[in-house]
Amino acid sequence: MDATPGTVRPGGRTAKVRAAVLAATQEALVDGGFHALTPDRVAAVAGVGKTTVYRRWRSSAGLVADLLRDMAEQSLPAADTGSLEGDLRANAALVRDTLTDPRMGPVFAAVIAAAACDEECAKALHGFYATRLAEWTPAVERGLSRGEIPAGTDPLDVLRAVSAPLYYRFAVSREPLTADVAQRAAAAALAAARAGAFVV
Repeated sequence: MDATPGTVRPGGRTAKVRAAVLAATQEALVDGGFHALTPDRVAAVAGVGKTTVYRRWRSSAGLVADLLRDMAEQSLPAADTGSLEGDLRANAALVRDTLTDPRMGPVFAAVIAAAACDEECAKALHGFYATRLAEWTPAVERGLSRGEIPAGTDPLDVLRAVSAPLYYRFAVSREPLTADVAQRAAAAALAAARAGAFVV
């Protein structure tokens, strides 16, 4: 297959193979991180031929890239609570719930670690976050249209300000990610936006 792994949306048996391979990829990341992820192991767990995995995904990084693409596509849609405050709080809660999930937390930890030393993984991680930011951008744009924050505010900067403290605690300081921490991050981002910190 000449296309980048995961860019062709398969159907039928191909879709079942992809689902099995991505489930096995996630399991390997949860069990042992990126270093435990090999196409051979994934093929064995998924019950598919090794040649299929090597032909479609080519490498461990290719498996991670497709898993992240699938996760971005399957993520919950952005909230629409009727206020920017409510939407940002919902965004913070979603990020926090994902990072503290018993399965998804280890997956993200493994992917973040892999992205630090593998360019393909780094690009895949960037693509995942770009997709999720784009999904949530309308929430900030609605706040702009309602006059809740100053004209000219960059929606992406507002959203980054919500999630950045949570990812810092998750990946760097390893401090607890409580519900209160998530809500404080949302409140701080909203206060900064109201003060014009993200006007460009």
